[in-house]
Amino acid sequence: MLGPFLRFECYQMIGGNILIEIRGVEKYFGATKVLEDINLDIDSGEIYGIVGHSGAGKSTLLRCINGLEDYQGGSIKVSGKEVRDLNEEEIRNLRKDLGMIFQHFSLLERRTVFENVSLPLECFGYQKSDIKKRVDELLEIVGIADKSGVKPKNLSGGQKQRVAIARALALNPKVMLCDEATSALDPNTTKSILALLDDINKKFGITIIMVTHQMEVIKQICSKVAIMEEGRVLEVGPTEDIFLKNSKNLRKLIGEDNIILPEGTNIKLMFPKEDSNKPIITTMAKELDIDISIIFGKLEQFKEDILGSLIINIEEKDGDGVKKFLDEKGIGWEEIENGVK
Repeated sequence: MLGPFLRFECYQMIGGNILIEIRGVEKYFGATKVLEDINLDIDSGEIYGIVGHSGAGKSTLLRCINGLEDYQGGSIKVSGKEVRDLNEEEIRNLRKDLGMIFQHFSLLERRTVFENVSLPLECFGYQKSDIKKRVDELLEIVGIADKSGVKPKNLSGGQKQRVAIARALALNPKVMLCDEATSALDPNTTKSILALLDDINKKFGITIIMVTHQMEVIKQICSKVAIMEEGRVLEVGPTEDIFLKNSKNLRKLIGEDNIILPEGTNIKLMFPKEDSNKPIITTMAKELDIDISIIFGKLEQFKEDILGSLIINIEEKDGDGVKKFLDEKGIGWEEIENGVK
């Protein structure tokens, strides 16, 4: 028997426990090291982003997690089991718990939507009646129940990705691995797919790992993020903290690491969600009776919250007063120099 179709629900109860533990992982292709000392903890029930440019090692790491690639050093444990030590049957069962979504959908063109989604169930030998019940349920969840008999060539990109998501959910996975799942989609379709994944995460408690180079994906859906470059993890933390900190690693990734600043004292302000709409600059200028020039600023949407950052320029003599004011108001700040934002 296929088992309970609502098995998803049990995963909602285990959030906060480490589901995937990665320690000191190294991976080589020939003599070339493509992963170096990777250390990550991914909790059950969270949406975890792994972001970086092409060639950073993101997809390779994902393939090591599900056993499609071997690794030469370190440890990857999924539900406490070392991936590298699993035998063929155990790897098969591991992949049953790890649904995979790809950039270009990887659908079989000769099969209908129903037949594409049913394929994993067929491979594991489930009965036809159970398969039909499960596939119908999944197509309803992803919003394409009316496309059951349609071939992929007659679907839009967003609809194809919904088929791929349904297929990835077919075997009741604990984890969904998304490898650049939205990079082939237009912005509006990307938002709808991310909203679907977020809804699946919230309703069923499935852990989602998003590998992407798109910062908008990270901001819209991920609770934690790891920044990768040249096979190394440069920075890890809650998404909000990473963007508020706006470190050199993040600035380099999003192409904002070369702003020319004027003479005087330049201070960067970081506004958490509770302060993003407050008139801090106006209040500070009035209270301190000083002139303030805004050099750079942005407000960004993070899920339901708005976060902001500003770079201001003041005369050097006003620096101590401004810093004291910001400290008293609880606003994060750092003094910056030319070329380092």
